[in-house]
Amino acid sequence: MSTYEGIWVPLVTPFKQGKIDFDTAQQLAIRLMASGVHGLVVCGTTGEAATLNENEQSLLLAAILEVTAGSCPVLMGISGSDTQVLTEKVMRFSHQAQTGFLVSAPSYVRPSQEGIRQHFEALARATEKAIVLYNIPARTGVNIDLGTVIALQQQRNIVAIKECGGTLTQIRGLINCTHLQVMCGDDAMLFDALCVGGHAAISAAAHVRPDLFVHLYELMHTGHTREAGALFNQLLPLIQLLFSESNPAPLKAALAMQGQLREELRLPMTPMSAEGKTRLAREQEKVMAIPVPHKLPGTLSLVKNKLGSYALEK
Repeated sequence: MSTYEGIWVPLVTPFKQGKIDFDTAQQLAIRLMASGVHGLVVCGTTGEAATLNENEQSLLLAAILEVTAGSCPVLMGISGSDTQVLTEKVMRFSHQAQTGFLVSAPSYVRPSQEGIRQHFEALARATEKAIVLYNIPARTGVNIDLGTVIALQQQRNIVAIKECGGTLTQIRGLINCTHLQVMCGDDAMLFDALCVGGHAAISAAAHVRPDLFVHLYELMHTGHTREAGALFNQLLPLIQLLFSESNPAPLKAALAMQGQLREELRLPMTPMSAEGKTRLAREQEKVMAIPVPHKLPGTLSLVKNKLGSYALEK
């Protein structure tokens, strides 16, 4: 199994009275690893990275790497508009032990495809670590076209793409025309993306019941497509509610209902509406009642050993 397959989770950033709650962040990571997720993302969109200064980002990454301890791959989110600034940031963060970087296209400035290509090439040259392209035109204002991705795959450390373009056509093109690992970033398209050959998902919704998302992937990976589809249909109403308002407000509301963190966000993000929370609570209750799946033969589970670290076992 490739590093960039399976279910990855872009971690929320817990806050306590305006400051990062590092202990809670570590507990979230431990819970997700114990549920069998295949990788974690720190300082992604779901992690409210735009509101964290570089020192906070560095400390948060270090806290997560402390508990993953090499047992679970970790990507560090990188975003912005200035190629030189981001190149220097990538170089500084390359001294930490994360697996690689998740890098979005330049936002707001709307560069040409040539500008996007040169931007990513500059970042790829700045580090030996892996780079996962992040295509999310709804936030950046630009799409990373298939031709640009084909050109970028010549960079040896550009290994995967998180695709949030919103169409199966683009996902199919990436699968058929590139050698990159294709990671679905749109939770509502997760099942369809896996059906057409997607390798992974970076799923914010998987915070809520990570075991079910991992089981869904294992069902698909072992050819149990009908069972996977039935499970996804059970999850879909919750997924839709988790993105009915700006991410990660609904997700933090859901995790607060579970007692996993405080429902605290940094401006300009605000908590989920009262009406939304009412609907979310009803749907989350249904999902939490879904029985814990049995591990399929030949799949891997993450278990905690006597030393307190985690390892995969059959």
